[in-house]
Amino acid sequence: MQTTFTIQTNGPGLYEFTKDVSSWVSGSGLLTLFVQHTSASLLIQENADPEVQTDLTAFFHRLVPPTTDPSMSYITHTYEGPDDMPAHIKAAMMPVSLSIPVTNGRLALGTWQGIYLFEHRSAPHARRVVAHLA
Repeated sequence: MQTTFTIQTNGPGLYEFTKDVSSWVSGSGLLTLFVQHTSASLLIQENADPEVQTDLTAFFHRLVPPTTDPSMSYITHTYEGPDDMPAHIKAAMMPVSLSIPVTNGRLALGTWQGIYLFEHRSAPHARRVVAHLA
């Protein structure tokens, strides 16, 4: 069983799509999610307190700032904008695929866990996440 989810983003941050995935899964097996982009990531993260998403976004922005920041003067890949190479670095640091067990049609996530696309670019994007349940 396979499908593709499209997540609309509007700048850096975490975009939860747990409900979309939960509505799609059935039966039992192992769900694999894969983001088809080099400047976004996938995370399983807390979905109870939105400050977690805010703090994660702020942390990674501080850890890998735009190339306009003096600390990033060594970066050479800049022609796609000051957020592009930092987005690639962040995507290299975080997962681009996830594996989640599915039992009796339900994601085997913990109580406060949600599935997120982590957008690393400033401009809006339509991000594709391929889901495969086997």
